[in-house]
Amino acid sequence: MTLTDERTGTEERTGAMDTARRAMIDSQLRTSGVNQPRILAAMGGLAREDFVPAALRSTCYVDRAIPLGSGRFLAAPLVHARMLAEAAPQTSDKALLITSGSDYLAALLRPLVGTLDSVDVAEVAAKRPKGGYSLIVVDGAAEELPESLVKALADDGRIVTGLVERGVTRLAIGRKALGQLALLAVAEIGIPVLPELAAPKRWSF
Repeated sequence: MTLTDERTGTEERTGAMDTARRAMIDSQLRTSGVNQPRILAAMGGLAREDFVPAALRSTCYVDRAIPLGSGRFLAAPLVHARMLAEAAPQTSDKALLITSGSDYLAALLRPLVGTLDSVDVAEVAAKRPKGGYSLIVVDGAAEELPESLVKALADDGRIVTGLVERGVTRLAIGRKALGQLALLAVAEIGIPVLPELAAPKRWSF
């Protein structure tokens, strides 16, 4: 293959990814009610294919989660779009992101907030986030949020997470008041489950 052929092949692949990204915006996000210009611009300007294994790049814009290996997944595009829409990030936010094998959501969220810290879900219990966050986003579905995350959220702070109950995952939002966190499920949607945030086993009779 000549240098010209290689360049042409690269340009064709880039063009195909750009087309797929635009189709994602128009056929998945807009049709599902995600129309906030900041979110569409962020997702339209970030190459999702850079965050998945090379063998899966051609399918990275389809409406499903992408396996990353070791039981980790990159959530479907609509999941991240809905998370960002419900989070309503502001440049005044001190934000914390709980990640699960991918920096894609961090790359989307970072330009939309004042500061962003990220902690892998496997390290939440050990690291114990510092605290004072006005926004926490959990990139996945939890059976139960650890108390360390609730403590890390500032009073009147908000949280966006997936919740899993009896095998069904839902997107949920919450706000902390008087030291307590109340969560409200807002949509049933397929979100990768985080086994690290499973509920502790409890005795039953």
